[in-house]
Amino acid sequence: MSVVGWVIVAIAVVAALWAVMAYNGLVSLRQRCRQAFSDIDVQLKQRHDLVPNLVETVKGYAAHEKGTLEAVIKARNAAVSAQGPAAQAAAEGMLQGALRQIFALAEAYPDLKANQSFQQLQSELSDLENKIAASRRFFNNAAAEYNATRESFPAVLFAQSMGFGPQEFFNLDEAERKAVSAAPQVKF
Repeated sequence: MSVVGWVIVAIAVVAALWAVMAYNGLVSLRQRCRQAFSDIDVQLKQRHDLVPNLVETVKGYAAHEKGTLEAVIKARNAAVSAQGPAAQAAAEGMLQGALRQIFALAEAYPDLKANQSFQQLQSELSDLENKIAASRRFFNNAAAEYNATRESFPAVLFAQSMGFGPQEFFNLDEAERKAVSAAPQVKF
């Protein structure tokens, strides 16, 4: 084989290795996104499991606040059934807003506010909210890294055709952002 033949073989081998490394990198980043989303999912399920206990505790003290309690249960059920980062983020934003209304109710009912079970549930939910926020940041970072790698050369040449679609971020849309940041209204 001539020198030109060896150069062509060497170029082909280097190009193949480069493509394999880019493909494996995308697979690794996609798996990291899936793991990060799974971590969020586990913590959201823990929060969903705490909500009925919180509602039952509040029910005993604020029975006439039926509308608020029903809104929390409705938001929880929507959050449990949401699929995918965008839908889940929207549903979780609504649940978070509904939970804020329950905590605002506690201000109007001193006996509820002093209740040991309520305080413990509130503390657990607060801890979970912090963990969920950290997990969302980790997921969004993994998604950003995956998307950047997917759109970089050489991966951009074959990523879409090999099934590496863009990864959605776990963000609230503008309507949910406003709902979560607005002060809860307590009506008597």
